[in-house]
Amino acid sequence: MKESALAVHWTLDAHAIFLNHGSFGACPRVVLDKQAELRARLEAQPVQFMLRDLEAMCEEALAALGAFLGADAEDLAFVPNATTGVNAVLRSLRFDPGDEIVTTDHTYGACRNALDWVAERAGARVVTAPVPFPIGGANEIEAAVLGAVTPRTRLALLDHVTSPTGLVFPIARLVAALAERGVDCLIDGAHAPGMVPLDLRAMGAAYYTGNCHKWLCAPKGAAFLHVRRDRQAGIVPTTISHGLTLPRSDRSRFQLLFGWTGTGDPTAALCVPDAIRTVGALVPGGWPEVRQRNHALALAGRDLLCRALGIPAPAPDDLLGSLATVPLPDGSDLGLQEALWTQEAIEVPLFPWPAAPRRHLRISAQLYNTIAQFEVLATVLPSFLQRF
Repeated sequence: MKESALAVHWTLDAHAIFLNHGSFGACPRVVLDKQAELRARLEAQPVQFMLRDLEAMCEEALAALGAFLGADAEDLAFVPNATTGVNAVLRSLRFDPGDEIVTTDHTYGACRNALDWVAERAGARVVTAPVPFPIGGANEIEAAVLGAVTPRTRLALLDHVTSPTGLVFPIARLVAALAERGVDCLIDGAHAPGMVPLDLRAMGAAYYTGNCHKWLCAPKGAAFLHVRRDRQAGIVPTTISHGLTLPRSDRSRFQLLFGWTGTGDPTAALCVPDAIRTVGALVPGGWPEVRQRNHALALAGRDLLCRALGIPAPAPDDLLGSLATVPLPDGSDLGLQEALWTQEAIEVPLFPWPAAPRRHLRISAQLYNTIAQFEVLATVLPSFLQRF
């Protein structure tokens, strides 16, 4: 099978058909080389790196990330992953018994677990808005979320791009509509950076967290939390360290708290500017072309699968980015995922959603993928479904 000419920039196994960029991303070799250089520098003089150099390097990396996201660097902090960002916000906020927190049935499972844990401890109630899938348009998402709001709603935890279904929620509209009702939003943007255009200033969400290791293709362990300036005072990281008592006035308490949460490997975050530059330079049109190519390939792959399954597209094209999910016949066994891998070397996720027995298959499109890879999956999938 002919590989994408751009696949050479990644270290992925050339003998596998990797259609699951959405789970953990994949980092270009140039960025991995940069991370190795930074690690060597760290290990050569750990004190110099961690205590004298790191803060300035982090500020430079946050500035580059802020320029990409449409955000001020002062309102950003690095965290290991978006789940950590969600936890930091949820565990910083105070809820009273009877308070309500709105989310949807598309919410990422790990973040839903955090939400349930926080709500149970406070005596608050989680209200789940059912968003249909298959779905006809963005208005159905907005109606479902706003229909779940009551006078007791304190917060809405919403995905920007949903993990199980790949839907791109109309987040800007939802943030504005919820603000009119006095409800802050915590946006889980795990998949959004690099997949869809972002302007966090214009969006105005109180809290937004996203991964850099997915569609930005930074190393694993690079993510961010953006907190609107008027909400920063009460937000602390999940690990409290020296920042709580540092007697400094040159940085905000938010930056001091999140800037040091204990010893760790900061090189993934420091490579974020390299990832932004590297991936954006792979095609002539830069990041707009990256997003457009991945979107078009995801749609083409989805259409191949829908034809193979004899089903209509479950979502309109404008509700998708670089992910696409298709429902499988009732009763399809989750063993199908492992069989596709062991027998055809196709790495693609299969999961129950919203509950068994309905199964869904999700594809991802990144610059290293080709339509021929999706054709292989579409060709073999019907026969596999007869066995699983």
